[in-house]
Amino acid sequence: MPAKAAKSGSATTEGNGRGGAGGRLPSPVGERLRAHRQDRGMSLRALARDVGVSPSLISQIEHGKATPSVGTLYSIVSELDISFDELFFDEPRGAAASPEEPAERHADSGNERTPSSHWQAPSEGPVLRSRNRLTLTLATGVRWERLTASHDPGVEFLYCTYPVGGESCPADKLMTHSGSEYGIVLEGRLGATVGEESYELEPGDSIAFDSTTPHRIWAIGERSAVAIWTVVGRDGDPRVNG
Repeated sequence: MPAKAAKSGSATTEGNGRGGAGGRLPSPVGERLRAHRQDRGMSLRALARDVGVSPSLISQIEHGKATPSVGTLYSIVSELDISFDELFFDEPRGAAASPEEPAERHADSGNERTPSSHWQAPSEGPVLRSRNRLTLTLATGVRWERLTASHDPGVEFLYCTYPVGGESCPADKLMTHSGSEYGIVLEGRLGATVGEESYELEPGDSIAFDSTTPHRIWAIGERSAVAIWTVVGRDGDPRVNG
């Protein structure tokens, strides 16, 4: 199921610098986005319409001048039928294995479309050191660090940091997608809206919900929040099935 905004709202001008890497994605990300869109024969306006944002925002993302929110990213990769790894993850913070180099143990079986989806972080057997995680910084500064050395088509296992003001999506555009989510807060406080209810999570608190329910996650207070987040069972979601 493609990720979609659950509530309508005006086109957002995302990534305007609230804590997020200067409000821009690395230029290769925008270039890959444009290449995938063109490969599908989809116009910029058509993608913007399907995602629910302005054409100018898609253009800015493709040219590395804007950073989309988590919700917009979900919609983009779903509409383009690609995974997050194919488009958004940078090289590991350590010395990454080349995408062309074979990985000894690879969780992604059968998806050979794009080498970037096979990036293998250097690991010691089953152990991935923190310095070698693949990372992604989104709009409002939300940072994801992948906790698996290689791409796993069935699971997203992430170390998430929400800076002050960080959010997964705007309050008027809750997100939905396939699968189930499980999270536990390690530091700071997180707000979570699931359906019609909102909750405040403190260190040690955990949450689990069906991802098809409209939801939103955001940082509360004047301190960054850190959480471990897992999304599983996303069968049929192009972000993990490739």
